[in-house]
Amino acid sequence: MIERNEQNMDDDLRRARIVRQRNIVLIVGSALVVILLVGLVIWRLRRSAHEAETEVTPTVSVKVVKAERGSIATPISAVGTIWPREKADVGAKISAQIKKMALLKNKLVHAGEVIAVLESRDLEAQRAEAVVALNEARANERSLITGTIPKTNAEDQKALLDARAKVNNARATYERRRALFERGGISKKDLEASQLDLTTAEDELRLQEQTVALRTRSLNPNDRALASARTAQAQQRVATLDAQLSYATIRSPITGIVTDQFQYEGEFASAGGKLVTIADTSTVIVKAPFADTAVAELKTGDTVTVVPTDSSAEEMHGQITLLGRSSDPTNRTVEVWVTLANDDGKLRANGAAQVTVLANSKNDAIVVPASAVTLETSDANEGTVMVVDAQNVAHETKVTIGIRTVDKIEIVDGLKGGETVVVEGNYALPDGTKVEPQANAEDADKEP
Repeated sequence: MIERNEQNMDDDLRRARIVRQRNIVLIVGSALVVILLVGLVIWRLRRSAHEAETEVTPTVSVKVVKAERGSIATPISAVGTIWPREKADVGAKISAQIKKMALLKNKLVHAGEVIAVLESRDLEAQRAEAVVALNEARANERSLITGTIPKTNAEDQKALLDARAKVNNARATYERRRALFERGGISKKDLEASQLDLTTAEDELRLQEQTVALRTRSLNPNDRALASARTAQAQQRVATLDAQLSYATIRSPITGIVTDQFQYEGEFASAGGKLVTIADTSTVIVKAPFADTAVAELKTGDTVTVVPTDSSAEEMHGQITLLGRSSDPTNRTVEVWVTLANDDGKLRANGAAQVTVLANSKNDAIVVPASAVTLETSDANEGTVMVVDAQNVAHETKVTIGIRTVDKIEIVDGLKGGETVVVEGNYALPDGTKVEPQANAEDADKEP
């Protein structure tokens, strides 16, 4: 009995020991599971942190160019008006009905071409009367000058001719007898007789000349002056009517396009009234008002870019041909002229165009594309540029800018030239970002 109890107690102890061993195994296993779970959690947390860090700092693809030294100039712009090189307002100089005139608007006319004919039958009749009056005045003047007795004048002219012939005959006789006398052929008495005849003939000639002159001067000087004045008046009347008749045919003074036509065939044209406006647009002048402070930097011959406001016209290039000598006191501007060829007629007279002149040029400036600079404000002279180093890391760099154009900016301070700057993808790019540079398309084209 006692032995059975002792055996039962040993069995109980053995069972208790086995239970304790199982509990210890379970506890150790649970601890290992917990440790493994904790390790797995920590590994996953570290992996997530690493992935998050990788997502925050990615590699950004950007386009870059080199900051190079080159030329740049300040663009100065103003809106100008397109004027034809030559312009003429053609009008009537006399009042008359338009007898003949075609539809001329927008048509080409040449210098000297007839563009209108005015009614002139009344002027032609007046000219015919004036010619008759002129002929009458001339006849009266001739009658007064030659005298009122034609027979007496004819006799005086005959006596004058006879006296001249007698002198010539007496001189020839005297010359012959003097030659004979020198050879001893005649006596001195005969020679003296011939000399007397010559002297008498010369005296008679002088007497006859004085007679004709006295008869001419014996006419009333006032009558002669009055007759001459009437003849001149009649001539002037004919000349005036000839001029008025020439005004009846209206010709083009220049070669050009008829831009406006104010009157037409059949209408009554008044003296001084405009008929048409003709403009020579083969060459045009763009007149633009520039600020007087900017004109000081301009000179004749500077290259100019002209962009008409008409969208159908293309950008054109010309030169400054004239700088105004005076300034407009109202808006403080100076007129600048730019002459452009317009053979194709694309530029319209009185149209508008933007004139841009490059002034204050620099030949050795550090120049970058305008897209590379982020300005603090649109009119600021300071900004930032993203510079890419040798490790392809972008660094924000403060710069001071100078001359600005549409597509280029001068860097006065902050760059030395030769740096690689971001021109696309630089907006809101954090400092120190890893980037993947790609050459700009224009720079790629320059490479061989």
